[in-house]
Amino acid sequence: MDRRQFILTGSALTAAMAVAPTAAARQAAARPLTFDAMGEVRFEYDAALVRRMHASGLDAITVTLCDPKVYEAQAYEEAVQAVLDHDAHIAAHPELFLKATRTSDIDVARKNGQIAIFYLFQNSTQFGRDLDNVDLFYKLGVRSAQITYNDQNWAGAGCKELGTNGLTHFGRDLVARMNDRRMLIDMSHANMQTMADVIAASTVPVIVSHTACMAVHQNVRNTTDANLRALADRGGVAGICQMRPFLTTKRKDALPEYFRHIDHAVKVMGADHVAIGSDRDHRVVEMTDAYIAELKREEGANFNDADWPLFIDELNGPHRMEVVWDGVRKLGYPESVVEKIMGTNLRRIYQQVVG
Repeated sequence: MDRRQFILTGSALTAAMAVAPTAAARQAAARPLTFDAMGEVRFEYDAALVRRMHASGLDAITVTLCDPKVYEAQAYEEAVQAVLDHDAHIAAHPELFLKATRTSDIDVARKNGQIAIFYLFQNSTQFGRDLDNVDLFYKLGVRSAQITYNDQNWAGAGCKELGTNGLTHFGRDLVARMNDRRMLIDMSHANMQTMADVIAASTVPVIVSHTACMAVHQNVRNTTDANLRALADRGGVAGICQMRPFLTTKRKDALPEYFRHIDHAVKVMGADHVAIGSDRDHRVVEMTDAYIAELKREEGANFNDADWPLFIDELNGPHRMEVVWDGVRKLGYPESVVEKIMGTNLRRIYQQVVG
């Protein structure tokens, strides 16, 4: 039996244990949905931290499985291992998590007091040039993948690539296969031409799970109004991230800038197409001298002092969804619009594309 067949028939597909609902779970199931389009759930999070995340409102989250900066055979091998590792972690903590492969799993997780976790790759390099790998990873439970990361790959150009190259011939085939397999296409990290090409080529809505608005703050990772409108016109959703350098140059009093991006996106796209895509850790990060020295060692020439801290003070830690709910409400939208931004817009696109 080859490895691909072994993976598809092995323990990675074992269902998580059932969990009896608690009083807290029943309370969570009754509250409005909070769904993070892309954020972190690290293996080192202890149960107390996860419960604080859940208590803050977090019901569902899409997580990145592995390093998106690798290519060829290494990308495939690391992607497979990441699925196996995440499956094992979720199976080891059924009281905390549920692996989600369809939208109705969100309801199951809320009933059981768990956080529903969808899987995302932040690149398409794990597919190589073999479209059958889309099928493989779909069967392993992966429900979303970006077309590019920051650079050029077989499918298209990332936001840091030189020039204005867009979607390639292979990229168009990849979009068609992902559409056929009901795998949600994510255009985060793409350059604007690739993003526009994919929005036009896809037969179903696509997502930009973690970005911000170029018109509010100039950053290579942000999205132009033209593409935000095109995304909305085709039924897509943009998740506004919480990475401070993408939002503002302010290091203090930066929280209002985050809500400026959300408000701008609603004005450009309409209330049915904006979501939360935090792109952030849930731990409380402390910018100590030792931590900064560690960052400089890890980042080397890539370390840019202006980018740190990555977090906004009020959004630093597991309570942040409470802060986001409060801030979005203060923008003055009807409660029905607030609930769309905080979760139901994401639920709609997942239902439409993933099922």
